[in-house]
Amino acid sequence: MPATTTMDDQHDNGQYVQQLPALLLRPEQAAQVLAIGERTLWERTKAGEITVVRIGRSVRYRLPDLERYVSKLTAGIPGDD
Repeated sequence: MPATTTMDDQHDNGQYVQQLPALLLRPEQAAQVLAIGERTLWERTKAGEITVVRIGRSVRYRLPDLERYVSKLTAGIPGDD
């Protein structure tokens, strides 16, 4: 399920706004998606385990990169066959 922006359902002028999928997540959003703390996210990012997008001084995360990180973590864990 793609993350969505936190836009309100209505603008000030009363018109409804469609929520769009977020292409980039802020660190607090990425940590929430992974169900980890922001500090752990920063440590994994600094270690090069999670790819980031830098826009100026801002750091953002792509959902496919977070999914790839989880896949790598679970690759060595045997499943219930």
